[in-house]
Amino acid sequence: MTQTGQPAIRDYHLENWVWDRNSKPAEVLLSSTHEAAYFYIDPIIESTGTVAVRGTKGFADGEHYWEIVFLEPPIGTSVMIGVGTRKAQLKSKHYQYIHLLGKDKESWGLSYKGFIWHNGISKRYCDPFYERSTVIGVLLNRYKGTLSFFKNGVSLGEAFTGLNAVKEPLYPLISSSATQTELELGARTCRYVTLQEKCFSKIRNSLQDTDSIDNLPLPRLMKLHLKML
Repeated sequence: MTQTGQPAIRDYHLENWVWDRNSKPAEVLLSSTHEAAYFYIDPIIESTGTVAVRGTKGFADGEHYWEIVFLEPPIGTSVMIGVGTRKAQLKSKHYQYIHLLGKDKESWGLSYKGFIWHNGISKRYCDPFYERSTVIGVLLNRYKGTLSFFKNGVSLGEAFTGLNAVKEPLYPLISSSATQTELELGARTCRYVTLQEKCFSKIRNSLQDTDSIDNLPLPRLMKLHLKML
């Protein structure tokens, strides 16, 4: 991690997934590279609800970091960034303007208004962001089961925990209820840990608190490593 909390991208491998043209709603257009998504850009047709776009790759393990660039300032009821299973809903009912990511147990999302959503429940997470060119980073750690967000390279902290209980792959998602929403993919990187790190992570996740680490029949250096996770 860098001093700002942003993942040290040099330690990660580049990924090349894009937005999935086969599952996207008709209300969303993609750029020729499928890296930018344009919501409700037809000047004749107004927004008729909330729609979402899914990434072409789901993540079952590893640490994955990607960035979403706001090509236009976010407006309207809901513009969101997050993750979800393949069952996550990609379109609301007609003229239903809702926070689509996090409306049920299949997805987790961050609204540009600063609230995080999951299973229909929201809570304040960060200050709203309204500026054009804002870059929101997403760090999905499938070993620790955490989802964290970054704004312009600065960590906003862990938004969700317990995602290691989800046995299905989690896909990147973006959604909007507003016309002229334009979001583009930035950096996409990943890191897969060694077998030793997986073992440490498994042990750490099975413990309720760091105090119980001292009672484990392990060498001192291993205990110190566990406390640092």
